[in-house]
Amino acid sequence: MVSALGRFLRTTAFRLTLVYLVVFSIVTVFLIGYVTRTTNELLTRQLREAIDQEVAELDEQYQAGGLRRLLTAIDQKSRAPGAGLYLLADFSGNPVVGNIADIPPAILDDAAETAHPIRYARFDGDRKQNHVALVRVLQFDGGFRALVGRDIGERDRFRELFGRSFRVVMGVMVVLALVTWWFVSRRVLRRIDQVSATSARIVAGDLTDRLPVTGSGDEFDRLALAVNDMLGRIDDLMKGLKEVSDNIAHDLKTPLTRMRNRVDEALGGEPDPARYRSALEATIEESDALIRTFNALLMIARVESGGQPAETATVDLAEIAREVAEFYEPVAEEDGVRIAVDADLAAPVLGSRELIAQALGNLIDNALKYGRVEGRAAVIRVAVARDGAFVVATVADNGTGVAESDRERVLSRFVRLEASRSKPGSGLGLSLVAAVMRHHRGSMVLGDAGPGLKVDLRFPSSEAAAPHKG
Repeated sequence: MVSALGRFLRTTAFRLTLVYLVVFSIVTVFLIGYVTRTTNELLTRQLREAIDQEVAELDEQYQAGGLRRLLTAIDQKSRAPGAGLYLLADFSGNPVVGNIADIPPAILDDAAETAHPIRYARFDGDRKQNHVALVRVLQFDGGFRALVGRDIGERDRFRELFGRSFRVVMGVMVVLALVTWWFVSRRVLRRIDQVSATSARIVAGDLTDRLPVTGSGDEFDRLALAVNDMLGRIDDLMKGLKEVSDNIAHDLKTPLTRMRNRVDEALGGEPDPARYRSALEATIEESDALIRTFNALLMIARVESGGQPAETATVDLAEIAREVAEFYEPVAEEDGVRIAVDADLAAPVLGSRELIAQALGNLIDNALKYGRVEGRAAVIRVAVARDGAFVVATVADNGTGVAESDRERVLSRFVRLEASRSKPGSGLGLSLVAAVMRHHRGSMVLGDAGPGLKVDLRFPSSEAAAPHKG
């Protein structure tokens, strides 16, 4: 219990609740104090004004009818219900008429021009009660003095009411703050404990676990969704790394083993320059293939990290497509493949000419390797067209194509659908194309050419977007 309480006291929710309570208390004290003071001053000013007005009226009565009329006026006012105080005393201070039972004699000698507070005794039926009032004394001929005042008990009761209200409000506020802190802390701690437990399982190696999402849409849900997306990306990268490692073990270790065996075989026989030369040429060929594989890996890494130094400018996608197709035509003719180009329109896009040419070249090279079927005239079609705010470059062959279930997987590194892996290649061509399209904020869509594989590269037009630079 003590440990749980200590955890609650250390929570951010408790600290925030405490801060809010202190701030709200200060504001409440200030507001209640300000309202009380302002109201008290207002009531006091109104009382003084009322006293001054009645003093003026009594003076008018005396001027109009002398002492008798003054006495009558004071007697009438003193009998009326209310908080008004009236007294007419003779030169000795003896009460003549009024509703005040007892008053210090010195009060009647203070004929100040403004009302001031005094203590006095007042008849309430047959009982004499002590009160506090604001009074003013008016002197007349013959030593007569008239006192006019207002009882300020109502003002004091108002102030006391405010004091009680303040204490009640503060008590209720403290209770509500504690209840709020308790529930908020429990909820926050429960969510944090769930996050901690899930994080511990993830650290232990279970990358498939995810932070809980309640569906409330609060900050914890938003954080959980963001972290889950990150964990999903990490899980995909780890799976990709494992797959890449397995493929490297086959695609890189096998050529290295062949190279070593070839050199070992050449050195093991009788000295023969022709055999040495043949072994060295084969070794160089294998080495060039390995270098191309590593270059492709480096190119993908640079493009995906945004560190590719290629220049970005507005380029004509159709012109690049024609140039790349023309570059591959001699190789295609040797293999009996025809390249048909349909790229006559102007298709400006913002991007790297080198990377776009590399991507189109990889697609044509991939079609030359895998887009041929025995008994069918092989044709590779290269086209560029506009599609709304996008410019689309298409490379299609009439080979066996790629099954729909494999179209996502074939974009991963070192993935080759050819089980025997007898044909040249490293399985990085389409991965590099996908990386180039992400760099240009475009998309790569694999489809069915009926028969064969069709790959659409969708680039934002030069007016729509700029390439991503990390």
